[in-house]
Amino acid sequence: MLIDRATAQGIADGTVTLAFRRWDRPRMRPGSRQRTGAGVVEIVSVAEVDPGSLTEDDARAAGVASLARLHRLLDRRPGPALYRMQVRWAGPDPRVALRAEAALSAADRAEIDHRLGRLDTARDVPWTREVLRLIAERPGVRAPDLAAGLGRDTLAFKRDVRKLKELGLTHSLEVGYELSPRGTAYLDGGG
Repeated sequence: MLIDRATAQGIADGTVTLAFRRWDRPRMRPGSRQRTGAGVVEIVSVAEVDPGSLTEDDARAAGVASLARLHRLLDRRPGPALYRMQVRWAGPDPRVALRAEAALSAADRAEIDHRLGRLDTARDVPWTREVLRLIAERPGVRAPDLAAGLGRDTLAFKRDVRKLKELGLTHSLEVGYELSPRGTAYLDGGG
């Protein structure tokens, strides 16, 4: 389930408590968590609902200005069933604190080496450090341009960058990526 930045911020500040999605079957379960630009969001409950039962209060709780607007948004999406999810903010994204760690211990460096090594051995060709160096050299460059420079498919390249982001080594900008302080410390230390 994609949650845009404005909705995620509303969940974080408590003004958004519901989300609606059209699906053929529930795609989220109670207790599921999702990282967003505003932190971690938890799905509290999921229930199929009749679109005709929605109210103005439901629209406001979903961060939408009116019931009519909510119906227009929902009608743009395919899916035979409508699901209402109660959502809540579950805390900050732990990757944010990880990215900020600029002082790496020997154990931190060994753990990063190990994790990057596992990512590299999952393929025929090592790629992790090459991608980190490329992002360091070209911060803010669009993913398609970075991928093309490596002769790679954009979607596969983006998946790889997300793997590096999970380790706290990169973060996304409005356009492109840059190394986090942790990623910079890792590369500067000979990674």
